[in-house]
Amino acid sequence: MMAVSGAATAWCVYMLRCADGSLYTGLTTDLARRVAEHNGAGGAGARYTRSRRPVQLVYAEAAANRAEATRREAAIKQLDRAGKLALCAPSV
Repeated sequence: MMAVSGAATAWCVYMLRCADGSLYTGLTTDLARRVAEHNGAGGAGARYTRSRRPVQLVYAEAAANRAEATRREAAIKQLDRAGKLALCAPSV
């Protein structure tokens, strides 16, 4: 997983593993807050993850701006399951 750091307005694309084993991809400017929301804090989690809690962060990637993050999110969502799993697999 790539470390995401920087200013509060830095965008990142992330992937979560849900309790049922499915994968969810999204983008945000505050990764810790967004993962907490997906797990029920604040009630603003995605509808998809509400019934699949708890979720675990398995991948995060920094993006220069919202447009780049949106394009990368779309590209990741086009991958098949094997491609997504390869992306979030620990590098050796």
